[in-house]
Amino acid sequence: MNTALRIAIDEAFSRAKQALREKDEAGTFPWLERAHILSQRMPVLHARSHWLMLRASWQLRDYREVLGQVPRIIAALLFSWIWVPLGNTGRARVSAFAPMPVSQELQRLLQGESR
Repeated sequence: MNTALRIAIDEAFSRAKQALREKDEAGTFPWLERAHILSQRMPVLHARSHWLMLRASWQLRDYREVLGQVPRIIAALLFSWIWVPLGNTGRARVSAFAPMPVSQELQRLLQGESR
């Protein structure tokens, strides 16, 4: 993994955890979605993003999201190395199989470019 990508993933997880500690729903999920997109091809980090989404959902009492994250954690560990829907945010309110647009910034990080 290139250094810029690793730094971006670490920052996304760190900021998401900070927002979670502060009970900042609006700040938690955008960072978790970013971490999810950047880590999709890395099973352990991918599962970590879903685990934190599950924790955030539980804390926010969003039980629909909680239920949606459980199978995603398992799928992340088992299937990340085979196929992932690029750009998918990982939330329970979107299909786990739907590719989604990826910002240019995240595309550069995923392709190993540093700009």
